[in-house]
Order: sequence, then C-alpha cells, then structure tokens
Amino acid sequence: MLLFIVIAAIVLLLILITVAKLNPFVSLIITSMLVGFATGMDLQEIIQSIKTGLGNTLSLLAIVLALGTMLGKMMAESGGAERIAHTLIGRFGTKNVHWAMMFVAFIVGIPVFFQVGFVLLIPLLFTIAIETGISLVTIGISLIAGLSVVHGLVPPHPAAMAAVGIYHANVGKTIFFSIIVGLPTAIIAGPLYGKWIGKRIHKPVPELLRKQFTERNEDRKLPGFANTMFTILVPVILMLLATLADIILPEDNIWYQVFKYIGDPITALLIATVYSFFSLGFVQGMSRDRVLSFSNECLGPIASILLVIGAGGAFNNVLIDSGVGDYIADLAKHSPISPILLSWLIAAVIRVATGSATVSMMTAAGIVAPIAASMPDVSRELLVLATGAGSLILSHVNDSGFWLIKEYFGMTIKETFLTWTAMETIISVCAIAFIMIINMFI
Repeated sequence: MLLFIVIAAIVLLLILITVAKLNPFVSLIITSMLVGFATGMDLQEIIQSIKTGLGNTLSLLAIVLALGTMLGKMMAESGGAERIAHTLIGRFGTKNVHWAMMFVAFIVGIPVFFQVGFVLLIPLLFTIAIETGISLVTIGISLIAGLSVVHGLVPPHPAAMAAVGIYHANVGKTIFFSIIVGLPTAIIAGPLYGKWIGKRIHKPVPELLRKQFTERNEDRKLPGFANTMFTILVPVILMLLATLADIILPEDNIWYQVFKYIGDPITALLIATVYSFFSLGFVQGMSRDRVLSFSNECLGPIASILLVIGAGGAFNNVLIDSGVGDYIADLAKHSPISPILLSWLIAAVIRVATGSATVSMMTAAGIVAPIAASMPDVSRELLVLATGAGSLILSHVNDSGFWLIKEYFGMTIKETFLTWTAMETIISVCAIAFIMIINMFI
C-alpha cells in the first residue's frame, strides 16, 4: 500500500503541474499533504513534517544559493566568467568545450556540495553557452555529471564519509577506487550523453538568468584568468583545508576548529563572496554603490527557485516520515543477493521512493553493513561506492535537485526527465557496472 501511495502521489503531482497548470510550489505542498493523509499520519504531524522538510532543505541551500548567486553576479559583471569562457574555448575548441566543463566540475566538486559547485559554475556555464551557441543542455549535462559523480561517490562528501564509517572502509582506498569508477562514469553520463541529448533538446540560457549572469559591457577590461580562477576556487580551497584537518588534526586542536569553521560551506562561500567584491569589483574599478547594487538585485530571480526546491524538500520529508524508507528496508533484509549488488539495489529503491540520496545511502549502509561483517572477502570500499551509486539513480519530482536543474535550465518537466533524470540513472548504472568489474579482480 505504501508503494502504491508513492506512485499515485507522483502521478498526481505530474498531473497538477502539466495538465492543471498549477504552480509547482503549490502542487508540491498539496501532494505532500495528501501523501500524509493517505499514509495515516496525524494532521499536526503532516504540517510539522512539511515545515521540517522545507526548513531543513533551505537551511543551508538558501544561504548557499544567495551567496553563490552574488559571487556569480560578480563573475558576470566583472567579465570573469567571460574570461574563463574565452580561455577554455581557446584551449579546448568550441567542439570540445563540454569536455572541459566536465573535468572542471569533477575537480571543483570534490571538496564541495553539489549545490555549492553548481552555483559557483553556473555563470561560467551560461557564458560558454552564449559564446558558443551550443545548447545549454549539452554543456550543462557535462557540468552536472561531473558534480553529481563526485557528490555521490567520492569522499569527503558527508554521505560517502558516513558510509565509510558504517562499513569500516579505508578512506584512501575508497577515494582511489572512486576516481577509477567516477571518471569513466562522468564521461559517459556527461560529455557523451550530453552531446547526444543536446542535439535533441536545444535550450538557450533562460532570459531572466541570462540578464543576471551574462551582462555585457564591451568597454570594460576583463579580469585576468588566474585572478578569476583563484576567486572561484577560494571556497574550494577552504573546504579542502577543512577536509585535511579531519584527517591530520585531533579535534581538540585549535587549528582543527579554525579550519573546520572557515571550511564550512557557509563560511567558505561568505569569504569567497566578500573577496570577489574586491578581486572582481573594486580592483576592476567598480564603486561601492555599484557592487552593492549588484549584490542586491541578483537575489530577486532566485526567490521562486528557492520556493520550489523547498517544497520538493517538504515532499521528500513527508515520504520519509510516512515510513516508506523503513518499509523498503525491511523487505530487503533477508535478500540472498551479493552485498555489493544488494547495497546498490536497496539504495536505489529507497532513492526512487523518497527522493533523498543521503537517506537512501545511510539506510542501505545500515542494512548491508551487518551482512558484510560476516563476509570478510567483500571489499568495504566497493560497498561504499555501490551504495553511493544506488543513491543517485532516477532522480525525479520528489528530489529537490530535480527542481533546481529544471528551474535554472528553463526546462519543462518532460525535458528534465530526459536530461537530468536520465543522466543520474546513467551515472548509477555505469558506476555499478564498473564496480562489479573491479570486484572481479580484487
């Protein structure tokens, strides 16, 4: 019955948005409430679950998107994004620039959250799409494939690191195998699939975001490539320092506390944004009033995006609180399947049902870890990767990431399924295939 309710809720949501033409934010809240009613949740519990889901989703994301948008605005107004775009196009060529975006995203995404990497690189993505005339889908899929792969598979991302602890895996080996698995997976799901689907879905940069992130002043002097790259890498460097502190410093060390503080996504982006006011603003001859104007006016267009993402988080949380994840976990406990394949399968099913990659990864790891403990020949590191791969599959309307990509790329729901959802599924399937191949030789 629970699975039937989930399927019915997804169908209803699609009907409300595509047929009834109801606002996605309103549609998601209505569907969340109906799921709560159908699963027998108390009335107050439904409301609290919606509040908690929306609040938890936006608690970090609202700050990240706001600061990231300001940083992106400074990149756009100063010409920094244009400078990087010209450099990449010059070195890789117009036909291969989507490959460059995948590798840039893979590197930038290693120490940062998916959403942080996305908002850092979105001005660059838009500028390259305008400069080359290539479909936003072709370049964008390459970018988000690189980010998504490292987000799901590569420590030090929180879910992956938590799974390392649950499975008692070796961090160094996990990172080594994740790169071996992740790079070819990102290539297949990114540049290769992106080029194929981009020929069939040609999307320009959405007009509202185009004005915000790609404003041009032909008389301005563009900042240097090194200056711009350092500015965009400031939060990456700070988060990487926090990761290194976790590995080499004890928790009671004062420098551990300092690095963890400045390496938190909020602090790191705040530092980078303020730094951009100088490196891409004042140094480029902008007045304080102009910098203030840019940082104020860029926030308006992201309001609707934040609401839709928050509502997606509410829908996600109601599904979790209704017991769908626990129900699926109970069904899988006594399965005779190989632990590596089982961890992927459990994570995949819970991901599809609840929309949460983190919940699916943690749940699957908790179920499979006791099974794996009795099987010493099973690679703990591959278990981490398999669980992460399963947690990425088939992202759809109950995932806030689905709505993030839909809104920023200006796509319809159908187009988002054909691009983002398909790409996430390709990542999951290719990753588990490579993992199983590696498992044959170790």
